[in-house]
Amino acid sequence: MRVLVTGASQGIGAAVAERFAAQGAEVHLVARGAVALAAVVERITARGGRAVAHVADLADERRVLALAEEVGPVDVLVNNAGVGRWLFLDDTAPDELRGMTALPYASYALLTSLLLPAMRERGSGRLVFLNSPASRIAIPGATGYTAARWAVRGLVAALRQDLRGTGVGVTEVVPGAVRSNYFDNNPGSAERIPWVVSRLVPTMTPERVAAEVVKAVARGRSEVVFPWQIKLFDLVGRVIPGAVAYLAWRTGVHR
Repeated sequence: MRVLVTGASQGIGAAVAERFAAQGAEVHLVARGAVALAAVVERITARGGRAVAHVADLADERRVLALAEEVGPVDVLVNNAGVGRWLFLDDTAPDELRGMTALPYASYALLTSLLLPAMRERGSGRLVFLNSPASRIAIPGATGYTAARWAVRGLVAALRQDLRGTGVGVTEVVPGAVRSNYFDNNPGSAERIPWVVSRLVPTMTPERVAAEVVKAVARGRSEVVFPWQIKLFDLVGRVIPGAVAYLAWRTGVHR
């Protein structure tokens, strides 16, 4: 099995790549940081796994086109890369807003469109999209980030419709808070998590998320939302969305 994982130099992406490699997959890792990416590849190969690094900025359309050519057909695509500080829309610089749109939404859509034809032709494959609880609970003061994550949710829903009966599966994985460098790299964002989420939802390790991703691919699951607290927010939000929206606003950041 050949697996491509984006955002694989650290955190969830690195853990997912290592988990697939441990199960015998040939993994292709994509990220901007060459040094960190090489370290993950070294860990995998030291354990007898097969891994190839591809240094790429997925916000660069030309580099994404070249990446698809470099990697070739894959059995599983794990769209994981993402950026973005949590800011009010009018506090977000235009360049940063474009970056939030490029990663994750535009990069997920473009890379998927390039690797999908080979999957359709052979009638098998799986597209995996890592998403945020912000795709279920609109976070106040995180406008660009939240909107991009809802866009990914829409992409997933549209692809499920397009790919019915083709043999190509679509999986969305939505974990709660994860221990990673994300909030270190995006200062001020952690303080904007509504306390109803930060106090009630436990923080997980990237390895826990990786285990859920690999299990979801093996079982052909279409959606995995966890832990149960996030799943509960999701379910209640589908029935009485106004209540969840109010709770997020009431316990979130205000101006």
